[in-house]
Amino acid sequence: MKTPNLNYNPKGLFIGGKWKESSNRATFETVNPSNLEVLGKVPEATEEDIDQAVLSAKSAFLEWREVSIKERAKCLEELANRIDKNAEELALMDAVDSGNALNGMRGDMVWTSATLRYFAGLITEIKGETSSHGTRHLNFTRRQPYGVVAKINAFNHPFRFCVEKSAAPLAAGNCLVIKGSEQAPLSGLKFGEFCEGLFPDGVVNIVTGGAKAGHALVTHPDISRVGFVGSVPTGRSVAKAGAETLKVVSLELGGKNPIIIFPDADPVEAASLAIKGMNMNRQGQSCSSTSRVFVHESLHKAVKKELVKQAESLPIGEPWIESNDIGPIVSKKQYEKILSFIDSAYKEGAECLTGGGPPENSNLRKGLFIAPTIFDNVTPEMRIGKEEIFGPVMSVMPWSNQDQMLRAVNGLSYALTAAIVTNDLAMAMEISEKVEAGYVWINSTGRYLGAPYGGWKQSGLGQEECLEELISYTRTKNINMRW
Repeated sequence: MKTPNLNYNPKGLFIGGKWKESSNRATFETVNPSNLEVLGKVPEATEEDIDQAVLSAKSAFLEWREVSIKERAKCLEELANRIDKNAEELALMDAVDSGNALNGMRGDMVWTSATLRYFAGLITEIKGETSSHGTRHLNFTRRQPYGVVAKINAFNHPFRFCVEKSAAPLAAGNCLVIKGSEQAPLSGLKFGEFCEGLFPDGVVNIVTGGAKAGHALVTHPDISRVGFVGSVPTGRSVAKAGAETLKVVSLELGGKNPIIIFPDADPVEAASLAIKGMNMNRQGQSCSSTSRVFVHESLHKAVKKELVKQAESLPIGEPWIESNDIGPIVSKKQYEKILSFIDSAYKEGAECLTGGGPPENSNLRKGLFIAPTIFDNVTPEMRIGKEEIFGPVMSVMPWSNQDQMLRAVNGLSYALTAAIVTNDLAMAMEISEKVEAGYVWINSTGRYLGAPYGGWKQSGLGQEECLEELISYTRTKNINMRW
């Protein structure tokens, strides 16, 4: 099917409240992964552009930090209103540019505006503390913004990450330089249009580009705080580069997340939770995806049968068609990486229950589609059992001994999410204490604003979507006074 007309051509980089070409006029193409058609040319920021964006933010900070918290909250509320009015256009843009299903991208828009309103309402919780050590003495603290914050985001939630990850820093009084993913850059640039006339010029700056642009941001001496969403290897690089100037860094990184199914679980419900937790409407391209299915051997046969049934029932095709749940992989590089994982699973002896490559539909062969894939009898030593794939590939890992299962669950350097499926709540609480993960579900999946989200081990640093995130974009100043 022909690509929908998005009626959008990027205006340039959004720096200091104005749209500008990159300093050397370099561009790169963004491609529709459903059919590999070029959607448009996007400016590629140079080090000079990054420096200009940072200086614009630094200058704007002098004004923005003086704006009252009430007025900052109003700006976030108005931004949410503008997004709500354009939600359908933005959802379609992300579906076409990233390959994620339209309904999922609609959900992203709802989450995005809700996050803005959440932090607008939470803004009065930026508080200090007081103490006294004598009748003429007062010690108190103030929470103050860092100044210029860099946000570097991933491709799987293009618009949502661009705006959602901006809410807490802006509420805290910081100015931003945002770099979205080069794999799905359109909606991130579109965000600049919603900022025009709302924030003082330079409060929000948006640049596009690859690793060089990201490195220029992380190493810039006038940036004090960095938030990054992406892979573990890139996260390590960000942390290392930021350490040179002692930047405060938060990282939302990868996951190889388990869902643990106990023998008293309903196999249909357990399979449904596993499929839902796998985030198939983003082709499994999610750091929280439940890609390791640890199922008790007594339910092994029933659960794997249901997993196959439910996976094969998911419509796959162009993501802008409402009836489709699964779209294409975001890029050729990621597509080939996922296929290499599938090939390794065959070679290492895993049994493919369904999928295993491109779908049979010949109409989809022009695009980067991979059918939902489930491998059985996967062991922790196999590549698909221990490495993050970031694709629609699930590994079924039957277990009988609880201690051995927990060793396998906790045996990786990833520790983002975990899901537990059982009717025995005492058992659920016991396992939730023992499992190594920053976010644990019991008989559910999904996230809620206000509930801290963040990983352990190499899955990240810091908590998001909560008060702790807001406070993390401020620093403490202690004032010790006598009179």
